[in-house]
Amino acid sequence: MKTVLITGAGGGIGSAIAKKFAEQGYFPVLHYHHSEETRQLAETLHGIAVQADLSEVSEIEAMIQQTLHHAGHIDVLVNNAGISVSGLLTDISPETRQKLFSVNVLGAIECTRLLLPSMIHRKSGCILNISSMWGQVGASCEVDYSATKAALIGFTKALAQEVGYSHIRVNCIAPGVIQTRMLDCYDSATLADLAGETPLGRLGTPEDIAEAAAFLCSEQASFITGQVLGVSGGFVI
Repeated sequence: MKTVLITGAGGGIGSAIAKKFAEQGYFPVLHYHHSEETRQLAETLHGIAVQADLSEVSEIEAMIQQTLHHAGHIDVLVNNAGISVSGLLTDISPETRQKLFSVNVLGAIECTRLLLPSMIHRKSGCILNISSMWGQVGASCEVDYSATKAALIGFTKALAQEVGYSHIRVNCIAPGVIQTRMLDCYDSATLADLAGETPLGRLGTPEDIAEAAAFLCSEQASFITGQVLGVSGGFVI
């Protein structure tokens, strides 16, 4: 049975990806930090839940050890976990910025680093990083967040070249405006405006991202690596 580790599986996008991969026969390992609902989801999908603060390397190491102990190996790693911060660059504290980069960038890199030896040994594996359209073009008042997501794109492209000869593929999805809890801070008028700014005329759903993730990690995408797939309804072209 193929296995998948999804970080941040308690969120809207993470849980949708988990359900999609379980539907396709994967054994899901679902990471969470605070969301205890992830344990219930893991039980429902006949997988396991693992807990870790991705800003702490020691916790990531313990999580990966637990994952490999239960699953044996990981075929697909989805680096989905992330946090967001809005505000002027000059108003963001160094502590907040450090946390943002630790989770969004270094957490993904450390999870990947710790799983790569097993993938390289097996000459098989797929790594998928969830970035953002703001990682492609940047956003005012989200400078730090945009920088972390741009870093994931650079990480994707460089690592794809480094591990391609070991038959490991590395790709990235750049979501647009997706209907998750991250949009709870916006009122209905703002959400309607965002939908109006999207050429396809609607907001994205977590399932839109899950479908793209399933494709990029499938055999149908076996000759695709180092790519960034925008799933934004045309918001960024």
